[in-house]
Amino acid sequence: MTSEQSTAEPVPGLFTFVLHTHLPWLAHHGRWPVGEEWLYQSWSAAYLPLVRVLRTLAAENRQHLLTLGITPVVAAQLDDPYCLQGMHHWVANWRLRAREAATMRTPTGPSPASAPEALRRFGSRELAEADRELAEFETLWRHGGSPVLRELIDGDVIELLGGPLAHPFQPLLTPRLRDFALREGLADAGQRFAHQPAGIWAPECAYAPGMESDYAAAGVGHFMVDGPSLHGDTALGRPVADSPVVAFGRDLTVSYRVWSPRSGYPGHAAYRDFHTYDHATGLKPARVTGRNVPSEEKAPYDPERAAAAIEVHVADFVATVRDRLLSESARIGRPAHVIAAFDTELFGHWWYEGPQWLEQVLRALPAAGIQVGTLADALAAGYVGQPVELPPSSWGSGKDWQVWSGEQVADLVRLNTEVVDTALSTVDKALANSQGSRMVVADQILRETLLTVSSDWPFMVSKDSAADYARYRAHLHAHATREIADALASGRTEHAERLAAGWNRADGLFGALDARRLPSP
Repeated sequence: MTSEQSTAEPVPGLFTFVLHTHLPWLAHHGRWPVGEEWLYQSWSAAYLPLVRVLRTLAAENRQHLLTLGITPVVAAQLDDPYCLQGMHHWVANWRLRAREAATMRTPTGPSPASAPEALRRFGSRELAEADRELAEFETLWRHGGSPVLRELIDGDVIELLGGPLAHPFQPLLTPRLRDFALREGLADAGQRFAHQPAGIWAPECAYAPGMESDYAAAGVGHFMVDGPSLHGDTALGRPVADSPVVAFGRDLTVSYRVWSPRSGYPGHAAYRDFHTYDHATGLKPARVTGRNVPSEEKAPYDPERAAAAIEVHVADFVATVRDRLLSESARIGRPAHVIAAFDTELFGHWWYEGPQWLEQVLRALPAAGIQVGTLADALAAGYVGQPVELPPSSWGSGKDWQVWSGEQVADLVRLNTEVVDTALSTVDKALANSQGSRMVVADQILRETLLTVSSDWPFMVSKDSAADYARYRAHLHAHATREIADALASGRTEHAERLAAGWNRADGLFGALDARRLPSP
């Protein structure tokens, strides 16, 4: 746990930040408004600043700062040569847009934030930030994200959480494919980071009774669920049923203080507005200003005003954590464990000031006598209660499965079932005749199948967020699966090999995926 020594009176218990880093596979599948741009924005606005914060704190000899989930599909993109080149171009283009703003002499839009003088001030700051990121990317990231993250893992700065390949909604997945995706995902992390995760962030925090047995068999010792899965009692991790696998729950009281469906720090008037663009440069030069202020009336962004708001929100969060630890410890009669869990992309991408806030919080918590550690630290220190029977659950709307299994996405559920059945039957027959040799065609069938069943597509449809793109992607990967499988099943082996190679040029992630490791029927 953190080595920071505090002069404040110690607060009982342990606090943990858990960040979940995930995007779907975006490379080669569109650019704007949904596609690779989403990856590069998140990489630039969230992943680089987060690593900067963690490296800065590590240089101060701070360790065990947070638990960081990295899904295999994100890790694959951060290491992919095509994505690395695209990211380099994106940051360089951002620098050009910032330079244009810094020299702007004419109004570029109706918003006060797009007035020439305000845009020039904003552009100058943005240019300095782009220069810094370009230098950091060229120095640290050009050979991929794995070496960058491995340094933080090796230095005990973070605990790594893994997950199954392609982020499927596991409760709805055929057990054979679910087991394969999980084991391959853990192995993928082991190869990239030289650390096989002992814990996972289950996609969408989704759980179905019995999954704990699969986790135990795969070597997973702990996983995250949402607070309601534990009936709101998240003060301790809980072994699930009669297994040794521990479920940790997100504390909604603390987590929603930062980010909630209705309120939270990022909506403060002083912070940069995510939705308001200067359309000439593509930059975001406005502050929130007010919840009901239209974009054309947004005030220019003021970093000093934002810095003052960060200071207030750091103090508020520390007080919230302190009060929660004290109250939960008193309630259960022993030191409690409080977990705040968020999507990593909140910090920087959705909430520009998020990385600054996080850095200051990670200093302020131990200074206030609050012990900070990881989920692994909580296990080692015995923050574990009595076994619990978990209900079918998720962290989606309603805390059940409706986002991924409801009527709105019934067609995608049927599509997934059909594609998985086709893929498994075809691969089983092909492997039976392969005499033990690796079959890249079977590998690609499973790769496309896993991309088809990604939980992202029904989520985007249910939330009406780029729903057309999501349906397109689900059906595209389903088509790829069927096309290759049909050729292979009909004996057109060379044609199947050509098809598999063609699809692999777009969907070549998880190069170590091996269909021979698919569990037997």
